[in-house]
Amino acid sequence: MIQVKDLHKSFGDAHILKGITTSFEKGKTNLIIGQSGSGKTVFLKCLLGLFEYEQGSIAYEGKNFSDLSKTEKINLRSEMGMVFQGSALFDSMTIAENVMFPLRMFTKQNKSEMEDRVNVVLQRVNLENAHNKMPSEASGGMQKRVAIARAIVNRPKFLFCDEPNSGLDPKTAIVIDNLIQEITAEFNITTVINTHDMNSVMEIGEKIVFLKDGLLEWEGSSETIFRTENEAVTNFVYSSNLFRKVRRMYLEENN
Repeated sequence: MIQVKDLHKSFGDAHILKGITTSFEKGKTNLIIGQSGSGKTVFLKCLLGLFEYEQGSIAYEGKNFSDLSKTEKINLRSEMGMVFQGSALFDSMTIAENVMFPLRMFTKQNKSEMEDRVNVVLQRVNLENAHNKMPSEASGGMQKRVAIARAIVNRPKFLFCDEPNSGLDPKTAIVIDNLIQEITAEFNITTVINTHDMNSVMEIGEKIVFLKDGLLEWEGSSETIFRTENEAVTNFVYSSNLFRKVRRMYLEENN
């Protein structure tokens, strides 16, 4: 679990995060949503430890990040997996070498142990025969699965995903969503996903945090979001005719 309390972050005179208090639950897919400029990317980078914040606290399984020593912070970061928006694979490395990279960085495993672990995670994302391919030979969906394999190869306690469906067709996006949700539950990871994809919100939003102008405007689940009367949420989530129809059908069936 990650617990956030009264988090503030500014850049010069620009106050980006304005006292956010929330939590992200273990074994569930936690989504951060909001319009451009709402602060969700800055929030995610604070959670990753990439940005220092002026006020508030972030606790990872009860450990306050600000209270940790330099060594403890390094150890905590080794327990974090990250899926970047553009996959961020190394073009000069094979898929297997890309996945092995965190093991080389953060562990003292020998080559045989690392290869065994790479085999396990590539099999888990249904890429057991892709070891020797280069990223340029892989489709967008395959690259995302490689990125997920790399993110979980070091058995992280925390998994962060920045727009994991960016650039994918709707069918492939659903596959990636389902894979992230399955892995989250299977390995009991605290997963935090920064997304603008409303299909993801509806399909895998077990905990949803909606930011507006740097404030926590609303939080709930994919079920409770159907019933909310918060105008900012409904305007954002149900901006398309399709989602408005889905919401109307849901409310008619459950009233």
